[in-house]
Amino acid sequence: MAERWQRLLDELARADDWTTASELADRLGVSTRTVRTWVARANADGPLVASGPDGYRVDLAALARRDRTDDGESGFDRPDGRTARIIRTLVDADDADVHDLADDLHVSGSTVEADLSRVRVRLADGPLRLERSGARVALRGPEPAKRRLLGDLLREETLRGRVAVDALRRRFPELPGFRTALVDGLASAGYAPNGYALDDVLLHIAIAADRVDRVGALDATEPPDAPESPDALEAPDALEAPDALESLLAALVERHLDVRLPPPDRTHLARLLRTRAATVQSTADGPAASPRTALVRRIVRRAASEYLVDLDDELVERLALHVDNLAARSADRAFSRNPLTAQIKAAYPLVYELGVYVASELYRAEGIRVNDDEIAYLAMHLGAHVERRLAADDRIRIAVVAPEYHDLRDRLRERVQRELGDTAGVVSTDDDAAATADLVVAVVPPSVATARLVLVSPLPTSADLERVRLEVNRLRASRATARLAARLAELIEPGSFVRGLRGRDREAIIRMLGARLIAVDAIDQAYVDGAVERERMSSTAFAEHLAVPHAMRMSAARTAIAIGVDDVAVDWAGTPVHLVALIAFADSGRAEFQELFDQFVLTFADRDNVLRLVHGAEDHAGLVAELAHLMHAAEVG
Repeated sequence: MAERWQRLLDELARADDWTTASELADRLGVSTRTVRTWVARANADGPLVASGPDGYRVDLAALARRDRTDDGESGFDRPDGRTARIIRTLVDADDADVHDLADDLHVSGSTVEADLSRVRVRLADGPLRLERSGARVALRGPEPAKRRLLGDLLREETLRGRVAVDALRRRFPELPGFRTALVDGLASAGYAPNGYALDDVLLHIAIAADRVDRVGALDATEPPDAPESPDALEAPDALEAPDALESLLAALVERHLDVRLPPPDRTHLARLLRTRAATVQSTADGPAASPRTALVRRIVRRAASEYLVDLDDELVERLALHVDNLAARSADRAFSRNPLTAQIKAAYPLVYELGVYVASELYRAEGIRVNDDEIAYLAMHLGAHVERRLAADDRIRIAVVAPEYHDLRDRLRERVQRELGDTAGVVSTDDDAAATADLVVAVVPPSVATARLVLVSPLPTSADLERVRLEVNRLRASRATARLAARLAELIEPGSFVRGLRGRDREAIIRMLGARLIAVDAIDQAYVDGAVERERMSSTAFAEHLAVPHAMRMSAARTAIAIGVDDVAVDWAGTPVHLVALIAFADSGRAEFQELFDQFVLTFADRDNVLRLVHGAEDHAGLVAELAHLMHAAEVG
């Protein structure tokens, strides 16, 4: 039971905010009664989970204290904490006595035997293995695999809100200074650091320094990376002369961490740094150039044409250099972690979709396989250069109402327009316009009644302008939501609504919804196959509760949507999903893709909007009624 209720704490730690019982029940696949039982169990040894009108919230500071003993290690009252401690003990020692492990962990011998079984399951199909001789147990296998295992443990415990990295920080208190010096050194050497991936490489460096100090150098005959890749089975080029990056890294590790890296470790860590967290920008001969520049330019131009976005040619060279490192990571199956992946998918679905498109074209051209984190990095490169065309009817018409006094009214108008840019236009500065404007910004309340009013001072402060900007954004979002609801009512035909998804996997759900669109002559089987292929590239669960499968080619006969809902969440590549929308776009609907796709994801990333459809739409008529309610709420909100 301890293992099951611990999942509640993991979910609350990841959310770091108030979460309702029903939402927790959906995520964990249990009833709300079970959620309440687990909350009570979590608080049995002291306040840990707070409850209130908005649901439940975990006290992260209390969780960290509970997960740490006096020496900073993870607590041993749970199987995962004991398993991690046993692994670290076996990595550091040649072998260990089972009875000593039980004493150290303050548990019975049978509990340790159960924990060792968990260790064996974790090591299954990998290069590491447990060897047993009587009461003695040992962890056998290559040193690089032991280092990877330590890194995985530290990352997992950090994600759970724990402080396992404190052990490394105590071992190397100079790590923050080392990081600063490394970033400065990379910049001086012509590299652009990737701050998001750098901390993961620093973890490898700290573990390597610790292991070198404890057990010696990495064997030059041992594979430094994951064994799944044939390239990774080759020994590091330890006998070659060190390059500038190796020399920089070795010097900084010795200066800051007081560890001299042997050549194999130095070569391996420099390769990790070069391929995961540092992209070369310039060399002694001038700006760095990539052999993939022409390929990346062709892909970027096709993406711009396919999705009707403006992609500046300036991004091509930097993106090509990034792809060079990406290809090396792909060959090693050693991808960079991106802490912003979920955020990018939920907040910028179109930009993420551009990343998927580029990733798919790279695979077609060179067989470069990537994961979601790497797609998010591609999206970050592209997103910085995506210029969205703002439709004229998205501009908010603003009336600025202020008494005449020297030039203060004109200055107020200029400040408001400068703050809002192209998202709004100031149409007038008199009372008469207030009745027809979308928003009134006034120093004193206007003489005519207005539904939307923001009062500011004659010399507007930053807070005044921020309130105006937030109101404009809210108006634009409401307007877009209302348009979306109206368009969905047109695109979802009676036969394209399905209630009941459970018992099916992702592919089966896509094919079931696809059959509904085939039946109304909106798509053919090739489009369904394309949607399945796109799904295999990266999960289309852009937010919790919502998946939006689709093909990358806009080859539908006409734009149409099939929707499936279920009160019980289905597993969508690890995300609990209640609403699945198979969206099919025709080539003639290319111009509509941007707003419809983006706005659909952004609207239904709101859990309340999803649950309104899930619980209120029993049939197609109910779906149309709920969409009408959503449209009305947006218009008056």
